Amino acid sequence: MSRIGKQPVPLTDNVEFNIGADNVVTIKGEKGTGSLRIHPDISVEMKEGEIVVTRSGDSKEHKSLHGLYRSLLNNMVEGVSKGYKKQLEIIGVGYRATFTNGVLELSLGYSHPIYFVPPDGIEIEVDTKSRKNPVVSISGINKELVGQVAAKIRSLRKPEPYKGKGIRYLGEQIRRKAGKSAAK
Repeated sequence: MSRIGKQPVPLTDNVEFNIGADNVVTIKGEKGTGSLRIHPDISVEMKEGEIVVTRSGDSKEHKSLHGLYRSLLNNMVEGVSKGYKKQLEIIGVGYRATFTNGVLELSLGYSHPIYFVPPDGIEIEVDTKSRKNPVVSISGINKELVGQVAAKIRSLRKPEPYKGKGIRYLGEQIRRKAGKSAAK
């Protein structure tokens, strides 16, 4: 039994909800618009200012799709009203980040700079003044895309366990290892 799928998705006053042809749900809010094609076995309705997701059967696949689509719709409603944001901290001597003309330029200790062009719907800001280490902020209305872009940038130089240098999520704790001298 899907416990998540049973819960209705609350809508705020500034969010519009439409169901179009071919089971395509469109949600429009302050930050933008999102759309999602719903599986034919799942039905979506609007009741009393809330989105209610129901399934056609009780098979294992229907139960899993029920919770999945309810979560996707909830993330979409939250994204178009509030938005999503992830922050990455760049730690290391000489490691730098700048964002100019829609391109993120990273100097991460390699022999060459790394250029990253964000996909549509993603906004990137670099803060170098308020903290000792540069902080890259990734924001957008699509939770999946924001997380994917943050993970891609982090994978360019993952934090290493000996000195802790690299790109990490803001507030992330890295398990540190002792070096060779600790074994003696």
